[in-house]
Amino acid sequence: MGTKPPRSLLVGLIGRGTALSRTPLMHEIEGARQGLRYVYTRIDPAEMTEAPSFADMLRAAEICGYAGVNVTHPYKQQAVAFLDEMSDEARAVGAVNTIVLNGGRRVGHNTDLWGFAESFRRAMGSEPRERVLLIGAGGAGSAVANALLDCGVGTVLVADTDRAAAERLVASLQSRFGGARAVVAESAEDVVPDMDGIVNATPVGMADHPGLPLAPDLLRPAHWVVDIIYFPMETAFARAARATGCRVATGSGMAIFQAVKAFELFSGLTADPDAMRATFDGFGPV
Repeated sequence: MGTKPPRSLLVGLIGRGTALSRTPLMHEIEGARQGLRYVYTRIDPAEMTEAPSFADMLRAAEICGYAGVNVTHPYKQQAVAFLDEMSDEARAVGAVNTIVLNGGRRVGHNTDLWGFAESFRRAMGSEPRERVLLIGAGGAGSAVANALLDCGVGTVLVADTDRAAAERLVASLQSRFGGARAVVAESAEDVVPDMDGIVNATPVGMADHPGLPLAPDLLRPAHWVVDIIYFPMETAFARAARATGCRVATGSGMAIFQAVKAFELFSGLTADPDAMRATFDGFGPV
């Protein structure tokens, strides 16, 4: 009697500038560890001669038999329009980073929210969290803002170069958490002295978006700083915060824990966070 072949699973990542993503290998190695034939591909329009629309990329994944896709910049909010169903977390955030494709239905989730909350609790412990400045009101910023308030932050002040985006996010947060817990920061620079913590949820600092989201001379040792970017592993902003004496967390924790939850949604199996972290760390610093 022959041995039953391992279950096969095909998933992918839709987003721009994903060449350095560690997510595919985290999924594939965890899948192999659990006895799956697990294939994770990147669907990156920046690497195509003619960039397709998000709708076309998602439809192509369905036709090819994908069990689901992760979604990253710049499609997390745009993807909402193409779903049949959303989890409560994704609906609250207004953005998705994980879509399960099942029987012709597209079900959206936001594992960024869970991933940031889990990594934040572990990294920041009992650090003061009465007032936190969040820079960035996009899809990732929305997930981070909801996670911060879920984690007990008193008030989140949202700053974004797109004032309308900041206002939309604050309105959404106020409807879920109450009016006093989220406000628009008129000027990120002006509010920094009164903050306990600062979170960068913008692409500023990535390899293809160089720069800093905030002037580093505004930082003080009493601040804690989180930069959700993980390539490069240490951004110029995170490096400046460390040099100032701030407690700093990079985007590695969020990247690992969002992948843990996404793996479970795609496969129906419980992932091992420590094993996936070992894969992540195996890349070394980038």
